[in-house]
Amino acid sequence: MQKQYLNNISLNTSQDRNEQISQWLKIIFPNDVPKFEAASADASFRRFFRLTFADNSTKILMDAPPDKENCQPFILVSDLLLKADILSPQIFQIDLQNGFLVLSDLGKIGLMLALNLQEDNYEKSLLMHPVLEILLKLQKSSKAGILPPYDAKMLRRELNLFPEWFLQKHLNFALSDKETQDLNAVFELLIQNAVQQPKVFVHRDFMPRNIMLSESDDLNPAVIDFQDAVYGPITYDLVSLFRDAFLSWDEEIELDFVIRFWEKAKNQNLPVRKDFGFFWKEYELMGLQRHLKVLGIFCRLNYRDHKENYIKDLPRFIRYAMKTSHRYGELRNLYALLLKINEKHFHLDVAEIINSGSKFQNLDFDSYMEYV
Repeated sequence: MQKQYLNNISLNTSQDRNEQISQWLKIIFPNDVPKFEAASADASFRRFFRLTFADNSTKILMDAPPDKENCQPFILVSDLLLKADILSPQIFQIDLQNGFLVLSDLGKIGLMLALNLQEDNYEKSLLMHPVLEILLKLQKSSKAGILPPYDAKMLRRELNLFPEWFLQKHLNFALSDKETQDLNAVFELLIQNAVQQPKVFVHRDFMPRNIMLSESDDLNPAVIDFQDAVYGPITYDLVSLFRDAFLSWDEEIELDFVIRFWEKAKNQNLPVRKDFGFFWKEYELMGLQRHLKVLGIFCRLNYRDHKENYIKDLPRFIRYAMKTSHRYGELRNLYALLLKINEKHFHLDVAEIINSGSKFQNLDFDSYMEYV
């Protein structure tokens, strides 16, 4: 079905946004005005509503206020996913003036929910294998010059959220001059790690909460929330998947999946490093960049956007950051800073965090891969 662009639909801007939605639906579907109810919301200003028609068929309305959200990247990436044969919401109607898109309804079963319903790691692992195949498809479809570059400027802007919103705003923590210098050196290391990696399409939030199991397509995984996609480091989406904001994996399982991905990527001529140890370090440092960024983002969501649900997940990211920074000598100053923060504010069990991954600290990856 062709996307339909809708133009010159005038709404009463003095109305509440929900009243505008009701008015808009009466204009677009005059012979079968659907009921609408909240389907989900995300960390942006977008909202999603499920539209139910007289025959009980459903669609999704994306509400993206035009003064706060730009729908064009969503439309662009949707077309890229379609060309790559990756399941995602189909776009039916587009009204850029008013900030509304009508999409296909993938259902109510998210990968996160499905994972939480599984009691053992084997069953959870079965759900993850098709997701890795989606990531491989996405990366194989990559072309330069289509999506914005995930460059040093963007990476640095993201990292600066950590001192601004997490340290200063949330913890009221003042860095000394030396700590500021040391943190900037770590930021530069993480930026160089990212920009020197091979480049592919990057979803930029590729995690279980952004993957649906499509009820209209045999529960095959489908990708959502892809509007922030960029062209950047090959490890970014992989580490987003397994060092997730809302789900943590045992490192034995994580390592097994990363090796499986790396082997498949090599076999499919994706530009991964030939040495897995090198690839793993890139993966870990990429994860650290993301986790420092997210510590800042979650605090900004709390204080600026009044979205309080995210703040409770900060300890997970402290754990991730402490474990990685403990492993690499060039990150020892960051580890010292995190220890100081933890002692004063979080009181996490440092020995448990470090020991949960110590068996991989000096791992001979060639021997490990012979074993698996």
